[in-house]
Amino acid sequence: MIQNPILKGFCPDPSIIRVGQDYYIATSTFEWWPGVRLFHSRDLRHWEQIPSPLRRTSQLDLTGDPASGGVWAPCLSHDGKRFFLVYTDVKTKKGRFYNTHNYLVYTDDIYGDWSEPVYLNSIGFDPSLFHDTDGKKYLVNMVNGFKGILVQELDAEYRLTGPRKKVFGGSGIGCTEGPHMYHIGDWYYLIVAEGGTGYNHCVTMARAKTVWGPFETAPGNPILTSHREDMDSLQKCGHADIVETQNGEWYMVHLCSRPLNGEKWCTLGRETGIQKMHWDQEGWLRLHKGGQFAGNETEAPDGVEPVCLKDETEGFFDDFDQPELHVRYHSPRIDYHSFADCTAKKGCVRLTGQESLNSLHRVSLLAVRQQRISCKAETEMGFEPDYPEQMAGLVYMYDAMNFYILGKTAAEDGKTVLVLLKSDTGVVTDESEPVPVPRGENIWLRAEVSGDGRSVLFRYSTDGADWQQVGGEQTTQILTDEHCRGFTGAHFGIYCHDMTGLSQKADFGHFSVS
Repeated sequence: MIQNPILKGFCPDPSIIRVGQDYYIATSTFEWWPGVRLFHSRDLRHWEQIPSPLRRTSQLDLTGDPASGGVWAPCLSHDGKRFFLVYTDVKTKKGRFYNTHNYLVYTDDIYGDWSEPVYLNSIGFDPSLFHDTDGKKYLVNMVNGFKGILVQELDAEYRLTGPRKKVFGGSGIGCTEGPHMYHIGDWYYLIVAEGGTGYNHCVTMARAKTVWGPFETAPGNPILTSHREDMDSLQKCGHADIVETQNGEWYMVHLCSRPLNGEKWCTLGRETGIQKMHWDQEGWLRLHKGGQFAGNETEAPDGVEPVCLKDETEGFFDDFDQPELHVRYHSPRIDYHSFADCTAKKGCVRLTGQESLNSLHRVSLLAVRQQRISCKAETEMGFEPDYPEQMAGLVYMYDAMNFYILGKTAAEDGKTVLVLLKSDTGVVTDESEPVPVPRGENIWLRAEVSGDGRSVLFRYSTDGADWQQVGGEQTTQILTDEHCRGFTGAHFGIYCHDMTGLSQKADFGHFSVS
């Protein structure tokens, strides 16, 4: 059996393809750089993260994008020769007029560099690219305001051409988004997300005889949703894509969440699950196990041997012994190469301080997503602040408005101290009295999330062995989707800021999340 979720912690809006024996999934990254996470598998069970496709500012400039703006719902596809990715960069997501810019990039080598972006439109989000069996390509995307699904052809240069037609208005559930189109047999199928990306989220299906419709909805929609009376089961299930195995079986990957012990707290954000599917006698896709509710596990594909990949474990440890940063790191909005250096000091990464954590522009933070409900993050740091405006340390955060910082800084008298700060919807408070710490010596910092995931304790050590608690038990509720009204998830990270303009630097000797 395959246990869900297959991609744990902040991996929403999955798009899946198979090329030969290899499976690939792309997921949303929102304001986090690099843009779009890619994962590779040979068995649909074990997945390793591979380099992201959007690694140049010319492809994606997230500077100033709002929290949970940026890259929404990428679509990964392959036309038999070339890989394609379409994605949205959401610049504003409030008011009557969203600014949702849609682009296309391509490559012949999914591990290599991707092209410069081709601009498509800004009419809506969740674009997908449909490759028809006659070689034609079409852009399929929803319209801002949930006004329906549009189809328009692309020319040989991947530019939109010809008429644009609304082909589907939804099943009636509402909030129709996340469209994917397929030509299977005699039918053109649409799979869409409906109900909103919360606890009413679901997957519905429609079909037509041509790409232009008219589309009829599947009887018994939705074809996938959540058992909202059973909070121990996967929740928020929706936004799906399907793939056929090399042996002719069908699977659906979908967005899902795991609330904390019955509470509607999702610190891990929206994740990726998978379900085995089958086609019924009338030609509609159904859950292989029956019903409509996503399962916490699903049957593994027949004839596909398990293949364990190097990044299958949830734990993470980095002693910075390589000249390049690990593929699992990401940073808010900007390229981390602009502030992080693994070559300045052997066995360390050096961060150059910039703006504070609540900025939407230039923040020096290296982070990894939280993947376990209960876990521990730790780092060793060398940092010598001279002013209160300089700080470095360990961060546990959701976004620029909601976070904790266990940081070393300077008091007004110049003495070095450790502080614990909490930002709750932008209101920053001190959660402990300043703790004097020695100048000129490394310090170890730790965050420990409780077994039920509801609270976190912060500790420090001056020798890596004897640990002291800083402040009291802190809630993790401020780092949940529900509290932040966001689309991402909690992160642990190492961080440095310097508001003096002196670009003070912090050296981190290791960073782990276990």
